[in-house]
Amino acid sequence: MFISKTAIAAALAAACSFATLPAHAGIFDDDEARKAILDLRTKVGDLQQEIDSKMADKADKSGMLDLLNQNEQLRQEIAKLRGQIEVLTNDLAETQKRQKDFYVDLDTRLRNIEPKKVTVDGQEAEVDPNEQKSYDNAQGLFKGGDYKGAANALQDFLRRYPASAFAADAQYTLGNSLYLQNDFKGALAAQQVVIRTYPDSAKAPEALLSIATCYVELKDKAGAKRALSMLIDKYGDSPQAPTAKERLRALK
Repeated sequence: MFISKTAIAAALAAACSFATLPAHAGIFDDDEARKAILDLRTKVGDLQQEIDSKMADKADKSGMLDLLNQNEQLRQEIAKLRGQIEVLTNDLAETQKRQKDFYVDLDTRLRNIEPKKVTVDGQEAEVDPNEQKSYDNAQGLFKGGDYKGAANALQDFLRRYPASAFAADAQYTLGNSLYLQNDFKGALAAQQVVIRTYPDSAKAPEALLSIATCYVELKDKAGAKRALSMLIDKYGDSPQAPTAKERLRALK
């Protein structure tokens, strides 16, 4: 019994219908690509079974040559399909790798720009990474003894981040940087900003002690007494209050 030409044509048409898959593989998402691979593999298996079955059932040897030719054509189509499966599988793996790399990179970038929670003087606040870096750089200069560099960095920080959770501390450290350069008037002005702008900050009583010290350096005993009295009156419960009382007694 000869294999029906219609059946052969249908098998060839079905095989060829997958021949254009690689040209479109790039637009598949993962699920579509996996489904396409499974469909191709199923089709290959079906064609192979059909060939084997019809070869086994072929009783008329007079048509064997024609059947072998048709069989070779189908095998060539199967080979093409298998090649397409391999290409599509590799494309899918490469796409998944690119997607993974993209999301890892995106996550890293987001972590570098997302605000971070910090605790400043017992209060929780959010600061962005650039703000934190600028503040840490200025403090590093101060701790390293570069008071001029620290003063410049702190002034730049306060200009860029006036509402920062670190602003009060930065302003206070600026005053100390100027004091350590013997700029007592500049230090006095800087610490007065702390009192006016951040009166509820933990740095306020410390700033008043520094103000009193600056007045002493400037030979203004009355100014020093006012600063110490203000500290005792407004921040009597602060750790700096006992020191203020001792210094005030010493000035009398």
